Amino acid sequence: MSLVKTWYSIEDALSKFGIDRQKLDAWIESGLVRTEEEKGEVVRVNIDDVRIEVENMVNSDE
Repeated sequence: MSLVKTWYSIEDALSKFGIDRQKLDAWIESGLVRTEEEKGEVVRVNIDDVRIEVENMVNSDE
């Protein structure tokens, strides 16, 4: 059992990494970030997936 929080609200994920909503939505639509939905709407994202994509984005800028 993981003791680390792995699912964040959209707002918390955006705030944690300082990314914009369009970037996160693109990753979600591409299947790069797993989500949890309620009533057909994304309410949480897997923060490990977001972290990987942020790292990829930073590394590609170097």
